[in-house]
Amino acid sequence: MYAIKGILKNKTATTALAACGLAVLGLGATGAASALAAPPHAGHVRIHTKPAAIVKPAKPAAIVQPAKPALKEPSFVKPAVLTGKTTASYFWDDASGRAGDTGLPASGKPMQKGMAASPSWPLGTEGYVVYKGQKKPFFVGDRGPGVPSSKGIMLDLDGQTFAELTGGTFDMTSLAVKDNGGAGHIPIEYHITKWGTGTGLKADPVPFAIGAWRR
Repeated sequence: MYAIKGILKNKTATTALAACGLAVLGLGATGAASALAAPPHAGHVRIHTKPAAIVKPAKPAAIVQPAKPALKEPSFVKPAVLTGKTTASYFWDDASGRAGDTGLPASGKPMQKGMAASPSWPLGTEGYVVYKGQKKPFFVGDRGPGVPSSKGIMLDLDGQTFAELTGGTFDMTSLAVKDNGGAGHIPIEYHITKWGTGTGLKADPVPFAIGAWRR
């Protein structure tokens, strides 16, 4: 009996001491349970924030290439009154006799760069030829080719112009075009921009033998 009372007494004391301890700590039974149930770091405040959005750098603006200026045509390139194709050769008639010529050009003008000979177009006719994209002016100042025109060679260009078109050089001593691979005849496109006055045929060229240059 004493033992039971002692146990009860001790239990009561223990309970009392526990209650006192809780009271000292400012906690009741409920508070103690709450304190025991609280997870570690319960007093730490957690702030949940979304990570800042990753801002991708803006793409550089496309570089706008300036428009290439249109190539300006030479002043001799004008609307044509007649266009066609033929084969051209070259000559240089300076009355020296070196190239088998018989005197000054039929127009009476001295031989010069840009002068051409036609078997049928009126003297003074103006135009330009095109060869591999190159354009060169000419004016009709002489008659020819002779026999070659019957074979389809309907225009004689001056030696200097012919050399420029074919990438060669014109030798004023021999009156021959050199360093152009031996080209003596080339296919050209002709554009007549102005007809000359006087006799001649204002149409596609015809061979010298027909005599259209006299009409």
